[in-house]
Parts: sequence; structure tokens; C-alpha cells
Amino acid sequence: MQKNSKRLESIKAAHKTKKVSSTTREEDYLEVIAELVESKGYATALDISRFMNVSPPSVTKMLQKLDEKKYLEYEKYHGINLTASGKQVADSIRKKHSTLLEFFEILNVGKEIANQDTEGLEHHLNTKTIRQLRKYITFLKSNPKIIKQFHAFKG
Repeated sequence: MQKNSKRLESIKAAHKTKKVSSTTREEDYLEVIAELVESKGYATALDISRFMNVSPPSVTKMLQKLDEKKYLEYEKYHGINLTASGKQVADSIRKKHSTLLEFFEILNVGKEIANQDTEGLEHHLNTKTIRQLRKYITFLKSNPKIIKQFHAFKG
């Protein structure tokens, strides 16, 4: 539950400062919905509005759009659930998100920058790049001396 809360806060913080494309915005909504469903068992338009720093009418508009694209099952005044294809998109973004955040944490850039950069990049990187980055993170973590040397490096 703690991990989900951190991720939701990360998304929320990033949305305070950036303008995003329509596809990116859709992915962010799917990511938030997935996180809410996982942590609470359901998602509401009000929850989404709070976490994404957008007005309830904007949420309703996007939910209708995502419903038309068959990413979710949405009934006004009822809970929101992701379809199989909605879950697939959300899971892909969530994996990218966690990989990038972990990488930026290793780089020691600070939480705020790591969150901002993660939200900016997660929608634009190829799955293969993320897979290779995950391998690299695993390599680094299995060799903690390298991480220590990097943090001590004055380049």
C-alpha cells in the first residue's frame, strides 16, 4: 500500500508543473486508475481528480474517452474498472515508471527531480530500452561497489 501511495504522489507532483500530450495524459489516467484499484479496490472520478490535479469535469471527459477506446468500464456515479487492454497499458507504464524511478534514485538526483524526469520519460521510451535499463539496474545492484564508486566520483 505504501508503494502505491508513493507512486500516486509522484504522479500528482509531476502534474502540477507540466503540459502533456493526449496519449500521455491517457496513459497517466490509466496508471492512476490502476494504482487506485490496487490500493483501495476501486477508483472514483473524485480520487482521480485529486491525484491528477484536474477538475472533476475534466476527469469525466477523459473517462468517457477511455471508455470509448475500450480501456475501462465506466458508469457515471459508479466505480471505474480497467478492461484487459486498459490493464495492459497501465501495467506497461507502471513498469516503465518503477524502472526509471529506481534508476534515477541510483543516480542520486533527488526525489523531486527523479519524479519529474520519470513522469516525463515513461511515456516516450521503447519497451526494449526499459528492459535493458532494468538489466543494468540489476547489474548495478548486484555490484554495490560500483554504485558507491559512482556516488564518490567527482567528475
